[in-house]
Amino acid sequence: MNDDQWGKLRQRLLKTVGQNNYTTWIEPLEFNGLKDEVAMFHVPTNFTGNYVGQNFSDLILYEFKAAGHEVKRLLFQVARKSGEPRAARRAEPGPEPVAVAVDAAKHSGQRVMRAQPEARTADDTVTELYTAPLDPRFSFDTFVVGKPNELAHAAARRVSEGGPVTFNPLVLYGGVGLGKTHLMHAIAREMRSRNPKANILYLSAEQFMYRFVQALREKKMLDFKQMFRSVDVLMVDDVQFIAGKDSTQEEFFHTFNALVDQHKQIIISADRAPGEIKDLEERVQSRLQCGLVVDLHPTDYELRLGILQSKVQQYRNTYPGLQIADGILEFLAARISTNVRVLEGALTRLFAFASLVGREIDMELTQDCLADVLRASERKVTVEEIQRKVSEYYTIRLSDMIGPKRLRSYARPRQVAMYLCKQLTTRSLPEIGRRFGGRDHTTVMHGVRRIEELKESDSQMAEDIENLRRQLDE
Repeated sequence: MNDDQWGKLRQRLLKTVGQNNYTTWIEPLEFNGLKDEVAMFHVPTNFTGNYVGQNFSDLILYEFKAAGHEVKRLLFQVARKSGEPRAARRAEPGPEPVAVAVDAAKHSGQRVMRAQPEARTADDTVTELYTAPLDPRFSFDTFVVGKPNELAHAAARRVSEGGPVTFNPLVLYGGVGLGKTHLMHAIAREMRSRNPKANILYLSAEQFMYRFVQALREKKMLDFKQMFRSVDVLMVDDVQFIAGKDSTQEEFFHTFNALVDQHKQIIISADRAPGEIKDLEERVQSRLQCGLVVDLHPTDYELRLGILQSKVQQYRNTYPGLQIADGILEFLAARISTNVRVLEGALTRLFAFASLVGREIDMELTQDCLADVLRASERKVTVEEIQRKVSEYYTIRLSDMIGPKRLRSYARPRQVAMYLCKQLTTRSLPEIGRRFGGRDHTTVMHGVRRIEELKESDSQMAEDIENLRRQLDE
């Protein structure tokens, strides 16, 4: 096959996979020739080779066969030199240091993904069919444990040890950026480390659906069933994506039952509890709920701070000598509270920016560099919410705090609440005064200044303000 023939084959792939997939994954492939029923390609990165191998290799093999070429294997190789001309690379058809191969078995219709570096470790051993690549950053060692996720972490640890199936299935659910995918990858890596020969299939629900539809279209359902029901461990990420897809749900249901009957481990993740996933069939919900269902709760302040401290230790090697002022991590943990990915991304940006401009990471640089993130993460706190939280904190009645009484036990909490209203809301001083029993704006100004002074001289007041800030951020 020459370049012109490959160009025609690519155009047929374009019609099948669509423009976006074609531009992202197929177009970067550089055909490097056919040899011994192996089609060789240069790819810009090993990740590209992995992804194309897992998601498009069946289509590529089919198109080769339709074009009259007997191809049983695809080989994706990362070029030795990124700036080297294509002609020079084609003159070196030998194996590159890292390559990804995809086999098409003659009789079973299955294909096996495997990494081919010169030296391999247990983590590199891949015997799974169609398995998604595991992120090396996601391990149990890098997972920061706190109260909101300690049960999920313990369950994941227990399942990763293998042995008799205890929780089947294990369902991890929670919002975006709370650690579900991290734990899924960590389980797979630990299982693979303990038993390199285990057939562990990890994929997203979307990939499961894609493979199912592909098997239907190509009339290979027997191969599909045989492959998915012969695994030792099935791991499906974001199972909510099959909701509303009746045929996919039915096949997932039968696959689930077949594996449970064989005492094979199933691990599922979702963005909400199985019973709360809209358009998920009742029988599928029932199967998912028959095991251990664990909620990853939203992170609290202590957990977010622990995650930031762990990341800073990792960045010390990348940015040696870079200084970070006291209070910055505490500030970020308090302000960015909804999504751990956003929190980690903010810290990454902060370190990169400070390194480029050669400055210490202080509060001014943090607020300038992360202005958009801080605005987006800003939770809208109301005056009424502050008043209620402060009265609960000091154990006084709300009516006494905003009323006319001037006793110190009421006046000080009132000033604290005014201070927090000024700091955490966009209300003007006169507006705040009106919410506190119709007081004048000068009274509010005096209260704010008094708390600012006490914060500097009274450690108990500083602690009270910090505690109230955390409670209002949760």
